[in-house]
Amino acid sequence: MSFFPPHLSIFERGWYVVFRLICVSVLVFLLVPILVIVPLSFNALPYFTFTPEMLSFDPKGYSLQWYREFFTDPNWQGAVRNSVFIALCSTAIAVGLGTLAALGLSRADMPARSVVMGLLISPMIVPLIISAVGMFFFYSRLGLQGTHLAVILAHAALGTPFVVITVTATLVGFDFTLLRAAASLGATPVRAFFKVTLPIIFPGVMSGALFAFITSFDEVVVVLFVGSFHQRTIPWKMFSGIREHISPTILAVATCLILVSMLLLVSLELLRRRGEKMRGIKH
Repeated sequence: MSFFPPHLSIFERGWYVVFRLICVSVLVFLLVPILVIVPLSFNALPYFTFTPEMLSFDPKGYSLQWYREFFTDPNWQGAVRNSVFIALCSTAIAVGLGTLAALGLSRADMPARSVVMGLLISPMIVPLIISAVGMFFFYSRLGLQGTHLAVILAHAALGTPFVVITVTATLVGFDFTLLRAAASLGATPVRAFFKVTLPIIFPGVMSGALFAFITSFDEVVVVLFVGSFHQRTIPWKMFSGIREHISPTILAVATCLILVSMLLLVSLELLRRRGEKMRGIKH
């Protein structure tokens, strides 16, 4: 069995190999620095380097103490609770606002649709430090700086563009005659949305929700400006730990975050395939 498709020429076969080598090289360049963290998180000594025992695969060189510290330390667990609470609340707001905005943008008769779309996705384009400074002064004027509400609203603003983009992409092939059919049968606009529109665009909504959740869960710059010690999240705790007290516990936390990210990426892929199946797209 030939490795190459039979219809390729010699030049095309060469590019076939080179292209795949380039893809593998890019993946190695991106993933190796991240994957190095995983074995280091099991280091028995408080070092950020591979010890001779680790390199010789001596069991004495490996330990779970940094994971135990992460799951038992009140400061780390408080950061986990803050991260999850803020991410869930900001995701709920981002999903609501982003879905409504996408429904409006999907209408062909909406005026200045391109301008509105550009404004909605601007948080993805504007440098994060500029957004953080602006949010700091804005929430300080309102007396919200240093509160959970300020951090939640700030993260919702950062996550909404992802929901707008994913839901808008799902609505590209949406048949609006279904809504007119539902209205002719006596369904109110709200009932038609929950019974007709939402089930069809649900994969896009969930994909946007996952992106918004990841954005909030991993964000550190805005929370440093808008939040306070009481809103300390996992990224903030890791950032301050690197500056103040270097501990391999940070590597254990990073490994856990890698696992969470992998689970979310798998969920996104499953939702993407479900959305394509519902829209009749076949590969």
